Parts: sequence; C-alpha cells; structure tokens
Amino acid sequence: MCHMRHTCFAIVVVALFLFDPLTFAVSLNATVAADGSGNYTSVRAAIDAAPQICRDDGHRWVILVKPGTYRELIGVQREKRFIRLVGADADRTVISYDLSSNLPGPDGKPIGTFRTPTLSIDADDFTIENLTISNTAGQKGPALALRLDGDRIAVRHCRLTGWQDTLLVNRGRHYFEDCTIEGATDFIFGGATAWFEKCHLHAAGGGFLTAASTPDFQPFGYVFDHCDITSAPGMKTYLGRPWRDFAHVVFLHTAMSDAIRPQGWQNWNKPNAEKTVVYGEFDSTGPGASHGERVSWSKQLTAAQAARYSIENVLQGTEHWDPTARPTTMSSRSP
Repeated sequence: MCHMRHTCFAIVVVALFLFDPLTFAVSLNATVAADGSGNYTSVRAAIDAAPQICRDDGHRWVILVKPGTYRELIGVQREKRFIRLVGADADRTVISYDLSSNLPGPDGKPIGTFRTPTLSIDADDFTIENLTISNTAGQKGPALALRLDGDRIAVRHCRLTGWQDTLLVNRGRHYFEDCTIEGATDFIFGGATAWFEKCHLHAAGGGFLTAASTPDFQPFGYVFDHCDITSAPGMKTYLGRPWRDFAHVVFLHTAMSDAIRPQGWQNWNKPNAEKTVVYGEFDSTGPGASHGERVSWSKQLTAAQAARYSIENVLQGTEHWDPTARPTTMSSRSP
C-alpha cells in the first residue's frame, strides 16, 4: 500500500508538471510578473517588445503572465500577429482598467464607447488563454473590457467582466471556448462572426445579452453552442436586440435559466428589422428555453437547419481556419 501511495503521488507530480504553464519556462518567449521575477512587469511592455511576426506556420510567440492584477490599458497593433498570451489561470491573473464612454478626452469631449477597452486587439492570429479581462467602471455607461478587430482570434478559459458593452467583437472571426462573459446591457455586441463553445453568459443586470450588427453580406453572426445562461437574483434579460438590421444570432443546445424573458428577443423599436434579422434557437433547455411565447419573427430551427451551424461552416473561411487546433510554441529565445 505504501508503494502504491508513492507511485500515485509521483504520477500526480508529473501530471502537474506537464500541464502547469508555469513549469514550461523553456518554451516561453517572455514572462510577465508584477514582482519583477519575469522579463517584464507589465503585459503591454511584453507585447510591445514581441517581434512583428508575419509568417503563418502554426507557431506562436508565447507570453506567460504570472498571477497578479495588472492595471493597464493594452492596445495590440495590427503587426503583432501570432502571439499567444497565457495567464497562470483566470482566477488569479487579471488585467483591468476603468475607462467609460462619458469620461472627457483631451479635447474635453466624451471619449465614446470605442476608446474604452481594457484590451484591444487589432492583430490577426492572436490567442488569449487563462486570463480575466475586466472593465471596472461599473454603471457609468458603455465601458469595454475586450475589443477584437483582428481575424482568427481564439479566446480560451478566460473571464470577461464589465457592465454595459463588455465584449465588442467588431470584425473578423473569433472563437471563444470555456469562457465566462459577464455584463448587463448589450454585453456582447458588434459585427464579427463569433463562435462561443461551452461558455457561461452571466447577466449581472437586466438588459440584453447580445446586440449584433452583422453586415448583410456576411453569412453568419454569433453562434452559442452548449452554453449556460445565468443571472444575478431577480434579473431578467433578452437574448438579443439588433444593433443593425441584419443581426444574426443563434443559440444551440444552451441551458437557459429563468433570467431569459419569455419573448426571447426584442426589436429595439425597429419593426422593419423583424424582416431581416436571423434569431434562431435549437434544442435548448431550462425554464428560459420555453418558446411558447417567443416573438413570431424568431425561429425555432429544425435539426437540418441547425446542422448548418458548425464550427467548420461558420469559421473556416477560404484558408480553412481550425480554431480547435492548438498552436505550437516558437523556438526563439526570450527577448
């Protein structure tokens, strides 16, 4: 029995070594640590120092962010492609700031919604893992945590928190896996194509989960697959309203709490949009999934219609992007 205990302990130690990102210093290109034990003390400095990699060979420039709260604004320029930004874990590794749309800018006028994100990514082929990205402005109007303008961006095991307009998926194609996204009003919005796999959507206040602005020429908008929807006690929310008239949002196999209003969707006082939006649901469960009172202009999809919404059809594009494939690391030394 003693021998067996020692063997099991050894196996556990080896497993922790293999899967803990903190142990893989040899494969990292840079380490961020607020206490000075890494190459950089700020996330922005590490990203700014990364090379402008313009090749597409499946590799990434890997930046590890050690546990801590990093209060900073980060803008990733378009040339910073193929970066993999990895936190120790989302509970202990937080990037936060508190800009809101009504704050005065240098000209004395409000800065507006689009200049508020804590983290803004304009680069293609970027990956974020194991981080909390937060805007802590609270109930002061639109205040973004994360804004995505690049293409082929993957976000895994992250927490995105805010109040109004938490996540702007502005353009491009994005893949979210096992993420928690929290907010109140329109807290997932924009015109991108985005797939949300096994994500948790939490309505901290009453409002709308989504406000899509899908262009009329774009075949897909947002797809939520095997997600969970919860809310703060007593809060009620809609699945979405159309920021633009061709909003396209589909929920598949999603567990919906009673936070979802029976109508499901709202037209944002734009009755003409009822003819052009695509709001669909398929095989969802829970008290919020009952579709007896859903608005007549939303759709309960058939199995054949739902089958059209696959990761391949929605995201792959002409270059056959597969966001479920894990990128490898680069062999370059830390800068």
